[in-house]
Amino acid sequence: LPHLAVLSMLVNTVTFAYVKPPSISSPSLDLVLSVLYSVVPPAVNPLIYSLRNQELK
Repeated sequence: LPHLAVLSMLVNTVTFAYVKPPSISSPSLDLVLSVLYSVVPPAVNPLIYSLRNQELK
């Protein structure tokens, strides 16, 4: 289940980045998408796996 949470974050971000219409394209939106894609999943991974480890105990 934790793998699916991280994978869904990645897939949703990438999908939005490539499907968004060019009319709403802006450098600031591209920056936000790149941060979401590259920083958020590694930052959230320890939290997700710590929750998983608590469930196993």
